[in-house]
Amino acid sequence: MRVGLHCPDVLMRFDELDLSDDALDALDAMRFENCTPIQELAIPAVLEGRDLMAVAQTGTGKTAAYLLPVIDELSLGGYPEDAVNCVVMAPTRELAQQIDQQLQGFSYFMPLSSMAVYGGTDGYTYDQQRKGLKSGADIIVATPGRLLAHLSMGYVDLSKVSYFILDEADRMLDMGFYDDIMQIASHMPKERQTLMFSATMPPKIKQLAQSILNDPFEIKLSMSKPAEKIDQSAYVCYETQKIPILLKLFSENKFERVIVFASSKLKVKELTRALRGKKLDVGEMHSDLDQNKREEVMLGFKAGKIKILVATDIVARGIDIDDINCVVNFDVPHECEDYVHRIGRTARADSDGMAITFVSDKDRSRFRQIEQFLEKEVPKREVPEEFGATPDYAKASTARGNEKGSRGRKRRNNRRGGNKPASMVRSRPAKTEGKQPGAAAAPIASENVAAESEQPKRKRRSRRHRRGKQSQGASDSKAKVTQESAQG
Repeated sequence: MRVGLHCPDVLMRFDELDLSDDALDALDAMRFENCTPIQELAIPAVLEGRDLMAVAQTGTGKTAAYLLPVIDELSLGGYPEDAVNCVVMAPTRELAQQIDQQLQGFSYFMPLSSMAVYGGTDGYTYDQQRKGLKSGADIIVATPGRLLAHLSMGYVDLSKVSYFILDEADRMLDMGFYDDIMQIASHMPKERQTLMFSATMPPKIKQLAQSILNDPFEIKLSMSKPAEKIDQSAYVCYETQKIPILLKLFSENKFERVIVFASSKLKVKELTRALRGKKLDVGEMHSDLDQNKREEVMLGFKAGKIKILVATDIVARGIDIDDINCVVNFDVPHECEDYVHRIGRTARADSDGMAITFVSDKDRSRFRQIEQFLEKEVPKREVPEEFGATPDYAKASTARGNEKGSRGRKRRNNRRGGNKPASMVRSRPAKTEGKQPGAAAAPIASENVAAESEQPKRKRRSRRHRRGKQSQGASDSKAKVTQESAQG
């Protein structure tokens, strides 16, 4: 069954759901009153015992959507006391920790045990995980790799699992965990209830759903736009102008808490060094950090000791901090969904926020796609004159189309023997004494041509010959190459 979802005019209250008093007391203590749309639809389906396939973005309340009904059922009893009854899979240790923290809050008035199992820990923590798995904690929140490592040691029994939950399944598949998930599922009974949550529904997710779900109840929330109270803007600039602009931005604005997203861990490290060089309170978050360092950085950021967090998309989903003043996209995200996740870290709860994106000349077309998704143009900030000229954003799509067309014309001209720029000429030894191809071109092109001309003609012709004759037999190809070389 597929459910098309629209936000109702009147939100359902949690006390209208068939949840126990213990669950409602915990929600009341945490000041949760109204359900989000995903909670309103998912919780009744899970309580009915249905498998679930839910497509919903991060930030829609999906963690409570699967934890509340599962812990409510487990608290009623009738499940083994010395066995693992529920496994929650998450793609990263940060998300696993956050789920475990929310689980402890929701189950505060319930006699349930839980254990978070993830990598990047010391020997003591690994031993604690081993003991918890052997004794049979009611709920295990784990990353696939670390749980599989414990399974391979032979002391983990998943044969009595009643609930198998996959959170951010699309991200787990992107990280290459498909085989790990299937191997973990093979240790569980087929008569279990499986819940799968994903932000997107690519073919791999459909394949996984068909493999592990049984007649699932389906919920699909359309991808929502960023909150209107987020003040979005962008700088159109060259790559070399980004750091100077960022430094000026921080010098003119006294942000209390900022996240700067970069496209790679190498860029995160480079940017962190540049900001520290200006005596700014900055921390970095990427996959090269061990678990203790990650926790230290996040605690410092939450406590206000670190004002600027430079990170990869490792914290774009699931970070639970409400008072982030500004999000900076140092690089344009590859997907519209990633843009929404990133800037969704600000303007949470009742606070306002700012989101600034740096759009390089190569990223203009990608940012246009984001604007098309947003159905509005993001205001462009003026780059200070001191940083020099900037790319023309208006010509992004036109330039791209002209570039494609010119490349096609160049290829056709090349096949016809048409003219090429001197820098593209594949030089050959000059047949006319005293002349070299490209002699009238710019000095760099001439030097390249001259350097290529010094290479033996025989080797170049042999390589071209081999590429053109790959479909023939090895012996014929070798003979022809030898003959061609001799003639050269």
